[in-house]
Amino acid sequence: MSAPPVTVMWFRRDLRVDDHPALAAAAERGDVVALWVADPALLGAPHHQSPVRLRFLRACLEALDTELTALGIPLIVRHGAPARVLPVVAAEAGADRVHITGDVTPYAARRDEAVSTALGRDGVALTCIGGPWRVRPDAVVGSSGNGYLVFTPFFRAWDAIPVDARIATPAALSGPHLASDGLGVLPPGEPPLPAGPTAARARLEAFIRSGDVDRYGEKRDDMASDATSHLSADLRMGVLSPAQVGRAIGAGDGVHPSRQAFWRQLAWRDFYAHHMERHPVVARAAMNEKFRGIHWDDAPEAMDAWREGRTGFPLADAGMRQMAATGWMHSRARMVCASVLVKDLLLDWRRGEAVFMQGLVDGDPANNNGGWQWTAGTGTDAAPYFRVFNPFLQAKRFDPTGAYVRRWVPELANVPDRYIHEPWTMPEEVQVKAGCRIGTDYPEPIVDHATRRVEAIERYKSAAERMGVA
Repeated sequence: MSAPPVTVMWFRRDLRVDDHPALAAAAERGDVVALWVADPALLGAPHHQSPVRLRFLRACLEALDTELTALGIPLIVRHGAPARVLPVVAAEAGADRVHITGDVTPYAARRDEAVSTALGRDGVALTCIGGPWRVRPDAVVGSSGNGYLVFTPFFRAWDAIPVDARIATPAALSGPHLASDGLGVLPPGEPPLPAGPTAARARLEAFIRSGDVDRYGEKRDDMASDATSHLSADLRMGVLSPAQVGRAIGAGDGVHPSRQAFWRQLAWRDFYAHHMERHPVVARAAMNEKFRGIHWDDAPEAMDAWREGRTGFPLADAGMRQMAATGWMHSRARMVCASVLVKDLLLDWRRGEAVFMQGLVDGDPANNNGGWQWTAGTGTDAAPYFRVFNPFLQAKRFDPTGAYVRRWVPELANVPDRYIHEPWTMPEEVQVKAGCRIGTDYPEPIVDHATRRVEAIERYKSAAERMGVA
């Protein structure tokens, strides 16, 4: 009797055993070797130098190892370039196939092509099944066949696709046990939040049972209440699938409007992946060519003030400090922080994108890039370049009592509500009573918003004119 075929399941952004199409297909074929590769090209890249995300990744991998071990096989870890590691592991295991789930970054495309070529020399097939999205980026093609540049029609097409049925966890797994290099290449220590599929499912259940999912439409921008799902890091690592989320909230016709609003937000993740796969240039440059020549300032002190939450723009400072303290930032604060960097400080959006990738536990190349280009007005379905967030009006609208600002900018804790978002307008005696002297305990705005708004619009207009676009 011949031995069963062996499949190497190369885990990347899919660190779970339930609802995992590639793993289920591997188990159905026969024996399985579960592999994670510590890729020095990724771990050494500036965008991936994020201590909080690397600690979370390690904890997710440890949780995956526990789940796999319970099914009968361990998680094997190897260090090195995937194009060298995968053929070696396949040979050791006697495997004739490697399963992966998809990815869309330019690096991932080059890496997977190199791995496929290297495996092919030994007659081993690289098979891609599924991905970290609900709908594959190439599955929503639009009437032109070239995909979508605008979100709303993309969402209509995306939402019309039924949520996939659950793919059951394999009852058991078997396969050769190979040597493992271990996870020592990743930083130890507590992750910024409980990690792994069990923790992710608990967060999802709490979001639903608390009623926050049914208040999402009205509460998602209430920064102080913090009533969002906090599932972004789980989706980033694939310890939870978008289909699992969709089934849990009952996505589809007739769903509660607030649940539909939440579902729509999840669609943005797929939209930006859909966009990056078709237009890989966005990873390093503005999607809109006419804005690739904008003149950006070189202002290290302003960049440091923004990064450290010392701009004198209270809401933006609160957001940056929340990220520094927790590895997470409220989505409304992300937009305001991005707008302050680009439209007030006149600094290149790519510099801010890098800071977010290094600071966020949920930092995702496509989603982070798409969000930054949206706010900067340079990307797909972007806010028009002449639309500039007013950070003070944003604060008054979405943090009316200043509770969010006070939580993260303690210097302003005792500032009266009427001054909390514009503390430099406090009379001297109020500053003394509040224990917050402007210019000493908390800075004045480092630039004038109204002046910089005009300058930003002019720079964008000038860049477009140089490209011959009115």
